[in-house]
Amino acid sequence: MTDAMLSDDEAWDAFQRRDRAYDGRVIAGVLTTGIYCKPSCPARHPLRANVRFFPDAASARETGLRACLRCKPDEIGRERVAVARAVALLEGAEEAIGLDALALEVGYAPHHFQRLFKRATGVTPAGYARGVLARRAAAALDTEGSVTDAIYEAGYSAPSRFYETAADRLGMTPSAWRNGGAGVTIRWIVASTSLGPLLIAATDKGLCRVAFDEDSLALAARFPRAEIVAGGAALADLAARVVGEVEQPGRHTAARNPAGRDAELHPACGCSGEARRGARGGDGVWGK
Repeated sequence: MTDAMLSDDEAWDAFQRRDRAYDGRVIAGVLTTGIYCKPSCPARHPLRANVRFFPDAASARETGLRACLRCKPDEIGRERVAVARAVALLEGAEEAIGLDALALEVGYAPHHFQRLFKRATGVTPAGYARGVLARRAAAALDTEGSVTDAIYEAGYSAPSRFYETAADRLGMTPSAWRNGGAGVTIRWIVASTSLGPLLIAATDKGLCRVAFDEDSLALAARFPRAEIVAGGAALADLAARVVGEVEQPGRHTAARNPAGRDAELHPACGCSGEARRGARGGDGVWGK
């Protein structure tokens, strides 16, 4: 028995692969040994007939099973709380938070927490923080009087820090973004995911919009001065990488954009980690 979105067959496959992406989503109880494990447990696999699945460790303990001493499945809850706390701190920070301070706040050693955070979200804490700034900047570009005002409103210490990655994160220049995508061609595709249809849109510079429950009409409303073109095969590889990040965070973190450059996927879009396990419908990696 697993949660409503995870069948026993899928759970068994995850255990067979020792897939860390499923840690925290399902627990396997081994009836012959009386223990329960997380999917990534390195121990030898039992026979399928001797395994029962549970949605969480508490449910397994209620049946009399005890935690595996090798994979320590009870720590998953603590790790997820720590990552969620770190995400909240990064989202609400007015100034940059260093790894040492962030790890201390959530109760882990810095290098250990860096690994936990990346495993859960697909990016490092520093990468997540850069994405938060970029998302704030994209929002500010729609409301502030000038690009420079938007940069400082988002929290950048200097315009140069924003312009270093602006085109890759926005998919276009900041001025083109402010002007509704003027002079830009945006290709789009709607991909199927376990969370629902996902709009993926990109220019020749990179992703500009990733969002659930949107279509080409919503994209055209957001970028009224851009040329909106169905992506088809031109976006197939990029879309597959983005969908892969939605389904299995961290495995497709380097998504190659149509121009051939690597771009860092950002978890605040709802495409990875805690965002994927939580509320659906986050906004685009480089889009507001």
